[in-house]
Amino acid sequence: KPKIVSALTGDLVMAAALKSAASPMRSVAASPRPLKGKAARRRLQLLPGSQAEEEPLLSVPEEDEEAQPLPPVCAFPMRGMWREEKVALYCDEVLQGYKAEDADDAMSKYLSEKLKLKDKWLGVWKANPELFFVKYEESSIPFVGILVEVTCKPSQSSSSCFRVTVSVAEPFSSNIANIPRDLVDEILEELEHSVSLLEVYPVEGQDSDLHDIALALEVVRFFYDFLWRDWDDEESCENYTALIEERINLWCDIQDGTIPGPIAQRFKKTLEKYKNKRVELIEYQSNIKEDPSAAEAVECWKKYYEIVMLCGLLKMWEDLRLRVHGPFFPRILRRRKGKRNFGKTITHIVAKVMTTDMVKDLSPDTLLQQHDDLDLALDSCYSGDTVVIFPGEYQAVNLALLTDDIVIKGIGKREEIMITSEPSHDSFVVSKADNVKLMHLSLIQQGTVDGIVVVESGHMTLENCVLKCEGTGVCVLTGAALTITDSEITGAQGAGVELYPGSVAILERNEIHHCNNLRTCDSSKSTLGGVNMKVLPAPKLKMTNNHIYNNNGYGVSILQPTEQFFIVAEEALNKGAASGDKRDDNMLSKVMQNLNLEMNNNKIEANLKGDIRIVTS
Repeated sequence: KPKIVSALTGDLVMAAALKSAASPMRSVAASPRPLKGKAARRRLQLLPGSQAEEEPLLSVPEEDEEAQPLPPVCAFPMRGMWREEKVALYCDEVLQGYKAEDADDAMSKYLSEKLKLKDKWLGVWKANPELFFVKYEESSIPFVGILVEVTCKPSQSSSSCFRVTVSVAEPFSSNIANIPRDLVDEILEELEHSVSLLEVYPVEGQDSDLHDIALALEVVRFFYDFLWRDWDDEESCENYTALIEERINLWCDIQDGTIPGPIAQRFKKTLEKYKNKRVELIEYQSNIKEDPSAAEAVECWKKYYEIVMLCGLLKMWEDLRLRVHGPFFPRILRRRKGKRNFGKTITHIVAKVMTTDMVKDLSPDTLLQQHDDLDLALDSCYSGDTVVIFPGEYQAVNLALLTDDIVIKGIGKREEIMITSEPSHDSFVVSKADNVKLMHLSLIQQGTVDGIVVVESGHMTLENCVLKCEGTGVCVLTGAALTITDSEITGAQGAGVELYPGSVAILERNEIHHCNNLRTCDSSKSTLGGVNMKVLPAPKLKMTNNHIYNNNGYGVSILQPTEQFFIVAEEALNKGAASGDKRDDNMLSKVMQNLNLEMNNNKIEANLKGDIRIVTS
């Protein structure tokens, strides 16, 4: 039985891993091959002075001149392409109906055609520092760059086009000034002057053919860095290009802030964990002898099923039908309690010590319970109860489990009643009750990646609250309703208020500012800001006397699926969609009418992109 278990996991994971390792493209980031002889001896002694704990044992001889600075490499903004351009490039030009198991062949064919343009050119070889240094810090030495002359030979197979012959070019140039020339020569000899093509970056100043080669290399690197998954050639996929299109959409959603930064980080960490666990299993299996023990077989199964679970979670992200604003673990696990059996409601006092002065304004027949912990108070609530919180700082996991109709209100200044999130949890405040009300509170998000407040269903009211976001802002999901009055929302990495299709929201006398604090490589394309509406079916929004200002996107952005969704003149709509801050008042009034959007006496100003924007997804 242990042999069967080990063999099963081997069939499902190990074979694919060996196939992945055999791929010349997927092994670009693998550890360098071990060096032998003199080069290895020299390498063991060479330490960069800034990284060594003591003086370097090997210094550059006086007669050796320092390396010249590297010339600039060809820079193509391939990662800044619009998503439609990326989809057309990969799905229509490169893959062209290939299956997942043939992706390497598709990339090879695409690259081979481009390499025919020129057989010799100059490039910067960005080598793994482990080839040269025993000790180094990855942040300070991400690669060792050497100016090389590249010779592209006609490929005999799909794998051979991914390796090229290189030699040191003149003048000797590197990003490390004091690296010895003879050390570089020796290492290249050990490598037989053959390196991975994806480690070489063409330099500027050559003819136009090199620009095409540089772009092709970037296209292939992007595919294996962001679009390929280890499980692709393990499963049958009838339409691989459709799957690639989903991943391009996912990547673009992360870049433009549709998926806010903290949620994107969770996805990236999950993907990295999947890769690490996969390598962990492969290494564990490789150390098992021919006749594994029962304990070893069980450990294989445990690691394998952990990989399967991570794989399933990642697939949820890639399916737009399953991805709403991040596939979290179920937020609402608790069933609705309803009313108490004896029909009474209780007021829960949350304070370290309770005095009679705290309850002097309550009616004499009020039933009271005192708690020094907000979680305990929330856990004791039934529908109709009230939770009264006195000044202090509190933390409550149970705010993410609101299923009963309760009122949670602070007594005193809202800034003095601070409720912080639990950083280890995905969610902070999540409601699935018919009617929940939060009053006179400060909600401070720390570490959670879901919206600071998520209304999954039912209705929630926020009155005179301060919402200091760290992740997403307030999210109102399809079919849910929200009322916010006299409150402040700031710091969201997405929109301050996000309305999903078919939701309802009333915003009165609020301040929404400094939202869309994204840190993406292309934040210029991000449109989120104060309020973001996703259309089809259209949400209903009433905004009165709000102040929306200093957001990095638009004050109000309306995301529609197609340019034909609104019944407006196509010319006017295109003008609004293209110009953004060149607003057509007639068009906007028609859009607002179609959306049941009421906007009265709002002050929308100083937003980075403009006041109101209609965006076609």
